[in-house]
Amino acid sequence: MTTDSSSADPARTIALLWGTQRLPQRGPRHALTSAQIVAAAIGIADAEKDLSSLSMRRVAESLGVGTMSLYTYVASRAELVEAMLDSVYGEAVTQLEKISPSDWRNGLRHVAAANWEMYLQHPWTLQVFTGRPPLGPNAIAKYDLELRVVDGIGLTDIEMDAAITLVHTHVEGLARRKLEAERARQHSGIADIQWWQVAGPALAKVLDPSRFPIAGRVGTAAGQVHQAAYNLEHEYVFGLDRLIEGIAALIHRPDAR
Repeated sequence: MTTDSSSADPARTIALLWGTQRLPQRGPRHALTSAQIVAAAIGIADAEKDLSSLSMRRVAESLGVGTMSLYTYVASRAELVEAMLDSVYGEAVTQLEKISPSDWRNGLRHVAAANWEMYLQHPWTLQVFTGRPPLGPNAIAKYDLELRVVDGIGLTDIEMDAAITLVHTHVEGLARRKLEAERARQHSGIADIQWWQVAGPALAKVLDPSRFPIAGRVGTAAGQVHQAAYNLEHEYVFGLDRLIEGIAALIHRPDAR
């Protein structure tokens, strides 16, 4: 189940994310802050590793308040999810602020690692559809820190943006596959190797190797090395290294500035 965070009112959401919205008068029994509400929602989503069961009512119950009281702080579930996402970006910002890479190549590896860790710690973020760019303070700080890694290395501003987006896309895609693989194991109750012990012989009975010779050869080689249909860790490193090589080639192209 995906959540479209772009359906939230942009002006109100920006005010919430940047802390400029006018909060209600809070009584002594129900003294809340927007940050408390967001933290409670993140706790629920982290525990479930999913957004489908997240509701304003459940967040309110976890805080011991009435559901309607939350709407004076956060106008909608979509707005809440947007705030949750920006809060999680803050964790990535902390990681990115710690790095002092020796060169841009290692810098991009750190960028990838910070995003990879974010997805693994908060898999529900993969369910948030951000059709429009997040505009919270942490989202922008994260973007700025990531761009610094490739600033001044010979790329145009447009190429810098594209390079960071390329790393994001690679990491997000593999994180999504990892989450799907984990869910498949949980739902089926069997590990990948157990699944293949059943599927492999069944496939061998119907598959004619001469019909798909290349797939058979390459699939067998990969399976022997990875001991699985695929190895996400290998794909992560292999893909990231190829991206970095491609960016290096772009920097050193004959018509480079």
